[in-house]
Amino acid sequence: MTRWIDATFVRGGTSKGLFFSESALPSLNADRDTAVWDRLFTSAMGSPDPFGRQLDGMGGGVSSLSKIVVVAASARDGVDLDYTFGQVSVTEAAVDYSGNCGNLSSGVVPFALSAGLISAADGWHVFRLLNTNTQKLVDVGLRVVDGQAEVAGDLVLPGVSGTGAPVELIYPDPAGSRTVGLLPTGKAAESITAGGAMFEVSLVDATLPVVIVPGAAIGLKGTESPEEIDANVHAMGMIEQLRRNAAVRMGLCESPEEAPDVVPKVAVVTAPEPTRLLDGTTLAAEEADLPVRMISMGQTHNAVPGTGAMCLAAAAQIPDTIINRIIRRSRPGAVGPEVRLATPSGVVTAGAVFDADTVTATSLFRTARVLMRGQVAVTD
Repeated sequence: MTRWIDATFVRGGTSKGLFFSESALPSLNADRDTAVWDRLFTSAMGSPDPFGRQLDGMGGGVSSLSKIVVVAASARDGVDLDYTFGQVSVTEAAVDYSGNCGNLSSGVVPFALSAGLISAADGWHVFRLLNTNTQKLVDVGLRVVDGQAEVAGDLVLPGVSGTGAPVELIYPDPAGSRTVGLLPTGKAAESITAGGAMFEVSLVDATLPVVIVPGAAIGLKGTESPEEIDANVHAMGMIEQLRRNAAVRMGLCESPEEAPDVVPKVAVVTAPEPTRLLDGTTLAAEEADLPVRMISMGQTHNAVPGTGAMCLAAAAQIPDTIINRIIRRSRPGAVGPEVRLATPSGVVTAGAVFDADTVTATSLFRTARVLMRGQVAVTD
């Protein structure tokens, strides 16, 4: 039986997803069991798809194009909107709610304005959001024109064609989004095993839990294209083992087999060097502080998840993390509030405020656009 549910298709940053008003969905029980939502979301996105293309749904066959956001006007004092992020598996009938999405966070306010969940006079506004996945606040700054989020602007976002209006994301108190704190184990760098080998990694949780590993440790240069890394069966196998073992170390699960799909993500980093971009151009080494290739849901991201970028900016300021060491060696005295990440699509700049041995805020600029409004077909 086919059902039609009000939905909006939104691009936020370098991701796209289906946005729903919570009122348009079936109510959850008192325990917030999401099973009834999961069936709708996987059907809408075309999962599971053994061919990995999601042709029978709205998904795009990769993790950055297989996402769901549920938004509601907030009843909390000082908070405008509550939102829940769901990462829909491409090949399985599963939705993971264990993390937040920085890219699609930039689409929450444009969607809410379009859907009439909130209203605002024309001009620049800062809206406060609560992400229910992490129970963390997010401040979103953007300009409103004719009651809607401004779209036209001059901001170039690597991985997105054209330009757009800036959407500023600020995460106050980002430390410990899913774990006990900024450094879940209390160490800036430590050894962890995978595949019978030992690796030195940094385990950091600021807006998102991330495992940071030098590319050379797993046989990568760290500047390969996403396709080259995904095709490297040995490296991808090591990365997944490392990720699962790190999930246990970070307190996200009891065993590697129970590791969430969404977190932690893995950031493969290396010292600055020329990087070939997806558009065929070459990025000079001096144009970025750190080449990064981030692995999400078993695939190498074409750019970088927004929350991942902010976590790396935080890690850059923490003394003795792997990123901090790389930047200090390559550019002595250059560690500051912003870090320029050389991604496969170009340079992404993220910021973090480090004060009194903790990160008090992270920030990032994105662009966003509502692409389509209507109804999506789902099957029960």
